[in-house]
Amino acid sequence: MHWIALQWSPESADPAEGAEAAALPTPEALGWWALRYTPHVVWIDEALMLEVSACERLWGGRLSLMRQLVHEQPAAGATLRGAPGATSLEALARLRLFARGEKRPRELPAGLPLDTLSAARAHLDLLARLGCRTWGEVAALPRGGFVRRFGTELRDALDVAWGLRPESHDWLTLPDVFEQRLELPALAETAPELMWSANRLLSALQIWLRARQRGARSLELQWTLDLKRLNGVNLPTHQQLTVRTAEPTQDMAHLRRLLSEKLALATLAAPASWIRLRTLETDPWAGASTSFLPEDNRKGDKLHEMVERLSARLGPQQVVVPEAQADHRPERTQSWRPALQANAKPAAPSGSKARKQPKPDASQQQQQQPDALYPAWLLPEPLLLEMDGERPCYRGPLGKLVGPQRIEAGWWGDKEEGGQPAMRDYYIAESPEAGLVWIFRERPSARFSASGEVRWYLQGFYA
Repeated sequence: MHWIALQWSPESADPAEGAEAAALPTPEALGWWALRYTPHVVWIDEALMLEVSACERLWGGRLSLMRQLVHEQPAAGATLRGAPGATSLEALARLRLFARGEKRPRELPAGLPLDTLSAARAHLDLLARLGCRTWGEVAALPRGGFVRRFGTELRDALDVAWGLRPESHDWLTLPDVFEQRLELPALAETAPELMWSANRLLSALQIWLRARQRGARSLELQWTLDLKRLNGVNLPTHQQLTVRTAEPTQDMAHLRRLLSEKLALATLAAPASWIRLRTLETDPWAGASTSFLPEDNRKGDKLHEMVERLSARLGPQQVVVPEAQADHRPERTQSWRPALQANAKPAAPSGSKARKQPKPDASQQQQQQPDALYPAWLLPEPLLLEMDGERPCYRGPLGKLVGPQRIEAGWWGDKEEGGQPAMRDYYIAESPEAGLVWIFRERPSARFSASGEVRWYLQGFYA
């Protein structure tokens, strides 16, 4: 068997070092990262151990694999140390020597110092009085008396080191859903203070997404409150916020910005001591298509990323997009809805409230004019025009140029849904001062109106 022991410098995780240190993922996430190289990964004491005897040939040999591990390690700004060995105990012992700046002995594993063996650390003083300072000197002691004096753990470890006993480990596996908790280095009194620790969880999330070939669509960040009661008011045990994206993503920079905007608007009910990040929704990751054309490789944020960031900063109701409506009335051909909900599928109506939107009949289709005749600017609500005898007026008497375009709509709705029946004849008219305008005449009908009064309205303007 061939093993590789890996260890990251612990000082790189100091919060005082800033954003680079915050990129260090959690130990569990580092194990997920190593699973891309071998399915046999386990944490032993302070080191991440990789058993590579069955797969190192695929990476060009053990030395080539170790170079690749150092080059592709996910902990930005951290120092990665590695050491190989015939067994996990030998690789771990060589890693400890490397961390202390000592050279490996000529004979392995017999020449290894005894303090590099975890099972021997509880007996170092007694073994030193017996004159045993290396693995080989301890292994040479009589087996029967050795087991009675020091127990079976140390003897079993020496047997594993010499290959006399097989190794048994609980290998790491990749979970189906990402969920990790992290204790804060200090109590956080404001929501933005949670961001440093959240960066570590986001780094772990990126490793999980890449290993699972998934893209994040929805995340939940939850923090645990350190107080149960404040100023006589019972507090909840947790608070949380949700981050959603329009498209699946593995871009942690975008998720980090969204999370920062959300936390800037959040208020902690009490100081927080723990945080938890979990995925609510993920989609299969198809990767990104690239192009050699310069116009396809523009710098800057994508449109949906900018919309999501502005929605998080200003509020979802402040960033809206138009949505087409199945209605022939010009003022109701579109509605505005939050941009974050634009991709959501509307629920299908059911029961007695369900209504089918009618389609125009043949006569309506024949009377409809090309879209080019519609004005560029519509009023929010039609403006009732004054009359000069039988002629409508808007900054002077209007002269009809094109029309009529007949519309009959709105009979299927009710007042709660804004469904007001409309029977109109539209014209393009010319105003002496305003230029070309779009007006319509309400057609009297016994069904909808009891009076025979003819009213004209202004609907829009042309450029």
